[in-house]
Parts: sequence; C-alpha cells; structure tokens
Amino acid sequence: MLSASRALVGIAATSIADIEGIVTIGQLRVLMLLATRDEVNLAAVARELDVNPSNASRTVDRLHKAGLIDRYDSPTDRRHLALTLTDAGSALVQGVNGRRRAAVESILHTMTPSARQSLAASLRKFAAAAGEPAEGGAAALLWPPIT
Repeated sequence: MLSASRALVGIAATSIADIEGIVTIGQLRVLMLLATRDEVNLAAVARELDVNPSNASRTVDRLHKAGLIDRYDSPTDRRHLALTLTDAGSALVQGVNGRRRAAVESILHTMTPSARQSLAASLRKFAAAAGEPAEGGAAALLWPPIT
C-alpha cells in the first residue's frame, strides 16, 4: 500500500506542477471539493478540510478574489452562502485531473484487464471507506472509468 501511495503522490505532485503560484494545495483541495459535491457552504469546507471556519473563510475569500469560485445565497438555506466553481475554477480542476488521468491511464494500460478490474474493485472499496463520493456522482465527471 505504501508503494502504491508513493506512486499516486508522485502522480498528484506532477499533475499540479502547472498551477504552482496560482493556487496553494489547500486552495486546490477546496476547488476539488466544490467539483465533487453538489452544494457546498463555508461550514462544509471547514468540516471537510478539518480546519477552523476562519481558515476556511480566508481560503474561500482568496479563491473568490482570484475568480475561481462564486458565492451566492444558498437556495436551500438563506443563512448560508453556497460556493460553486467559476468557469476558470472548473478549467483549473479539469486540467489537474486531465494530467492525473493521463498518467494513471499510462500505468493502467501496462496491466492486464483482469488486474485492472481487481484494482478498480479494491480502490472503490478503499475510496468508500475514506468517505469519497460514490462512482457515478459528480466525481465520475472528473475521473471517468478506464476502458
């Protein structure tokens, strides 16, 4: 597991090289959260990232100022601001995920189909245990299955 983790961390690090100086790792985490969840508010950002609300607020403010996210009154609860990606924010997330996808596809194509299927099943279980969104949700738009 640690060897696979090192490989995935390497892929992740390479995938964000182009955005260095544009967003921090923490800001990218917020963008990824917004890209994979239906409605997100500031409290959800703080909770998901395990930071205090003032840290989450500063991060959201910076992303809004950079034009990467929008804030608006939540249609389901007027006490909260809903957060969404702008077109620029979506493009940034799609670029990072595209680079990750290409790197992972390259590795997966060296594996047999049955090995890929076994890996996919195990990783779905791992992701579910880690609290990641289920396949077929918004996350599937970012990381479609490898065929």
